[in-house]
Amino acid sequence: MSSRSVSVGSPGRVAFTAQEKRNIIFYILGIMAYKFALESYNGTIKALALDRLPKSERFTYTGYLDGFNQAAQCIGSIAVAPLVRRFHTRSVLAVAVFVFALISSVGMIVEGVAGGRIIDGNVIDGKWDSRGVIPMFVAAGFSHGTVELIRRIIPRDIVGGNVIKLKKMDALVHIFYEVAGTAGAFFATFAALKLGKAFAPVVSPFLFILAAFLWSRIAVEAEKDQTLSAYEDRQRENLFVAIGSAFAAFGLAIYEGGRIIFTNRRFTWLIFGYSIPLVLHRYLENGLGANYAKLVLKESAYGSIITGGSNFGELCGAGFVFVFTYLIKTPLPWLRLDAATLSIVWVMHKFTPASTGLTPLATAWVLGAIFIPVSMGWAAGDVSLAAFIQSHVSRLTDTNPKVSPLGAVMSFLYVTYIVIYAIISPVIGSWLDSLPDATKNQDYFFWIGGVMFSACGVLIFLSTFWPKGSFAFNPTLEEDYPEEEDMEENVAHIRDEKKGEMLDDMF
Repeated sequence: MSSRSVSVGSPGRVAFTAQEKRNIIFYILGIMAYKFALESYNGTIKALALDRLPKSERFTYTGYLDGFNQAAQCIGSIAVAPLVRRFHTRSVLAVAVFVFALISSVGMIVEGVAGGRIIDGNVIDGKWDSRGVIPMFVAAGFSHGTVELIRRIIPRDIVGGNVIKLKKMDALVHIFYEVAGTAGAFFATFAALKLGKAFAPVVSPFLFILAAFLWSRIAVEAEKDQTLSAYEDRQRENLFVAIGSAFAAFGLAIYEGGRIIFTNRRFTWLIFGYSIPLVLHRYLENGLGANYAKLVLKESAYGSIITGGSNFGELCGAGFVFVFTYLIKTPLPWLRLDAATLSIVWVMHKFTPASTGLTPLATAWVLGAIFIPVSMGWAAGDVSLAAFIQSHVSRLTDTNPKVSPLGAVMSFLYVTYIVIYAIISPVIGSWLDSLPDATKNQDYFFWIGGVMFSACGVLIFLSTFWPKGSFAFNPTLEEDYPEEEDMEENVAHIRDEKKGEMLDDMF
């Protein structure tokens, strides 16, 4: 049994044990390497697709590229449950990111074999079918989905179920995660301009391998790991049967989640409050930002600069939620902020190097800065919504005992996002390809960046008035949806801590 370390000077303040500190260090270093590599790879692979795919079907193909990748992430996440029951969680995480390293190197190998070279600073493209980038990116989605889900459950392996420890660890991890993501996105632009799009993710395989090594060094206590991994079931269940069962259970979870959402007023609005904003945010980065770089700035590599600004906005949004956790008790004010900031995207309709007198590179930096408040609003809403869903779904009683209510609701919302994005991404891409060159930019950014995003913002804003007691400027919903007593005690306990000491006692 592991001992808990509690600081003497401040009653109730829980400190990390020496082993937990060691594990947190390895985990944060690993996640920074992973996020930097991920942003570098994703940014350059999208730029490669925009440059190399046939012009007549360029945006249709990139739409399928994004849609299929998101679907693959969903499938990869489903496979996590049977894998972590059979193997150590940290081992599954390390292997998944190592496979990601191998996949991320395929494009560079193909480019080199096909004659791609860098001679005296000049990039010579290889001769190969550029549509091959689609299966590469889809394959990367399977590993991406596995890693993204595991990294959300492994903190419990590291610090156990202590609420205060989890909050502290999550806050610190999120800060370093977004810092690394911002740096990785900016680096992707530099690498693409110097090495060419195909060779630009040269550091990604090495950083993925580094992340795999660091995560493999996490020493989880035996009793915690056995509780999560269920060693006793490993020899009794065939892995492929387990994966098949996981897909069946996932289908049941989606059905149960839909039933909960559409039969409870407090959750019905989450489709517009959670799934739709997530679709818009992904398309803002993967669609509008990338297409703006190609169509307006004439350099697809600049899309990573815009994405970097968006990542920094996510960091700011998470920070605002962390600071105002106890002042703003529900996600509704943050969602209203998100809905309002969506109108900022209108600027893409008229914001060009010619209209501002800036160079294309400077324009990319300015647009990245403009994206900061847009992504800040989304991230603030997303982070606060997760806590809202967890706290309210946990009190449901009329649910299927075979399915976790929280898992069911989150599965339904996630699949809703995947399905919508997988449909609209290629549809918008095909429509964009069909537009005449003379009006392509104006029509695309007017109807998608302007009309569509603003209309969705109105729907999101209106949906925040659907729950009972939501008409206040800063609603609490306590009268209609009272919190559990033990949850109130936890909140009161955390509120009494000095905010300035939240990170001081991490290490």
